[in-house]
Amino acid sequence: MTNKTLRASGISVDFAGLRALSDVTLELSSGEIVGLIGPNGSGKTTLINVLTGQVRPIAGSVVCNGVDITALPSRRIASHGIARSFQVVRLFHGLTVSENIETAAIARGLTRRAAKQRATGLMGEFGLDGFAHQLAGTLNYGDKRRVEVARALASEPRYLLLDEPAAGMNESESNALLAILSRLPAARQLGILIIDHDMSLIMRLCHRLHVLASGQTIGEGDVESVRKLPQVVEAYLGSSAHQETAHAAHP
Repeated sequence: MTNKTLRASGISVDFAGLRALSDVTLELSSGEIVGLIGPNGSGKTTLINVLTGQVRPIAGSVVCNGVDITALPSRRIASHGIARSFQVVRLFHGLTVSENIETAAIARGLTRRAAKQRATGLMGEFGLDGFAHQLAGTLNYGDKRRVEVARALASEPRYLLLDEPAAGMNESESNALLAILSRLPAARQLGILIIDHDMSLIMRLCHRLHVLASGQTIGEGDVESVRKLPQVVEAYLGSSAHQETAHAAHP
């Protein structure tokens, strides 16, 4: 394990006596994009919640760049360079797009002036310039998603955890997001862990895949190898995700 690594080892989580995750180990290194996929209810969001301190595991550990952060509160974990987006968009709807992004930069210690400069740069990067003074609550769903990812980047994280960032986007919006995300690891020296049901996006974007089913790892490795694993095919069999996976690989 390198120093520039976010690693969850042997993670198990119970909710009211039900096992949500069972002995899951996942590693994310700086400079790579890992896709976390699996059927609904497989434990994907729960694992991100463990990595960011929203959920405490009953077993296992989370280590960020050599530091054990398992027991730290969410705010302290964020200070170690971990940022996330949520499955349900959580913007400040009464603030403008620019103000939403600025808040994340200010929370990491920037002055208001520096935070505004960072927000301006991110809005340009994400094609949000025209929405700078618009209230976030008035945006369509796809634009809200882009604001949320831009806001996560405002804290200049080492690791960016994205929970269905392409949800609600049409094909052209999804392709634009892919173009942005694909260049982030090299440009910003960060690692990205992404959950999404858009298999076309996942297959083209990710360097590696980690597959969960019923709270357990059923496959991990490079995209082509994982796509062919019998247990992965079986987990997706009959689902739209499986059909999309096949289509993405053989358009």
